[in-house]
Amino acid sequence: MSELLSVALVCAGTLLAQDCSRDTALDVIVAPAHTPMECLMHAQAMAAQAGLPGGGDRYLKIACEHRRTEIDTGAEVHRAS
Repeated sequence: MSELLSVALVCAGTLLAQDCSRDTALDVIVAPAHTPMECLMHAQAMAAQAGLPGGGDRYLKIACEHRRTEIDTGAEVHRAS
């Protein structure tokens, strides 16, 4: 399984780039990637294939993220004997 994700965010033109995230984006496209270079190239290709509109009212932000995994909480499981 790939540890990286290609993420293409479509954000409103009025939103600052540092404020553009999965939570604030108008649309989010995500796909697995195996290397950082593949991640960037794949995100651009996804956006192009999706036919995202250009212009000043929207812009595209591309990011690579590490896939989230289950976090060990350190809680012990006790079983009845």
